Amino acid sequence: MLSNIGIPGLILVLVIALIIFGPSKLPEIGRAFGRTLTEFKSATKDLVSDDNREETKKPALSAVKKEN
Repeated sequence: MLSNIGIPGLILVLVIALIIFGPSKLPEIGRAFGRTLTEFKSATKDLVSDDNREETKKPALSAVKKEN
């Protein structure tokens, strides 16, 4: 989807954002977006590492003998 935008489309989106939000708000929006991406990346790393740790901690199942 984003691969079809190209440079002219990206410039158009940035100009529209500048008109809507103004020059004073754009740095704040950029910082907030960057923090959000950083938090998302660290959360996904934590989820993946938790899954890997759980897989290594699982004990092997063994057959249980029934005593009559």
